[in-house]
Amino acid sequence: MRSIVMFAAGFASGMLFLTLLLWSRGSLEPVRAAVPTASTNPIGTPPPPPEPPPIEHSLEPGMRPRGLIVPVENVRPSSLLDTFTQERDGRAHEAIDIMAPRGTPVIATDDGTVEKLFASRPGGLTIYQFDPARTWCYYYAHLDHYADGLKEGMQVRKGQVLGYVGSTGNASPAAPHVHFAIFKLGPDKRWWEGVPINPYPILAVPGSHRH
Repeated sequence: MRSIVMFAAGFASGMLFLTLLLWSRGSLEPVRAAVPTASTNPIGTPPPPPEPPPIEHSLEPGMRPRGLIVPVENVRPSSLLDTFTQERDGRAHEAIDIMAPRGTPVIATDDGTVEKLFASRPGGLTIYQFDPARTWCYYYAHLDHYADGLKEGMQVRKGQVLGYVGSTGNASPAAPHVHFAIFKLGPDKRWWEGVPINPYPILAVPGSHRH
């Protein structure tokens, strides 16, 4: 037992001597705590940048067309739904769908000119109408047929019958409606392009229907 105690004491003395020797020669450095960095410290890591806001295809209230009426006969503003931002076939809708029975008259939302009568695979029978100042284009799609005598270049009055609700193009035959869009025209006044704005807040207000 005495020999074990003497061995332990000798070992401890040797280790102490070795430590002091190394310290005097600069071979030992004091242990420093690791400094966390932004990449290793979750708390100190800056948060990821926020997602960019969605693009809003609309304009300031003072830059919107005024005095428009719901372009389908007997449809009241309170029954409209805002489908502007919904997705259709992998792309933004950028219009509202106005549901009504097949054959319901589609009326001019504003005074203006019938700029283009056009048939396409997605839109079916369509009408592009410009307002009198040629600032705005109104687009009516999925019509069943046009009103008698309607032609390009024709002047029309607000409330005048332009055509009739249908489901031509890619619309479901079980859900006849008018796809209605508004575009702000560019300087070239091209009927097929422009900045889309949401028709819903323009039409879904008191007094926007003629009845």
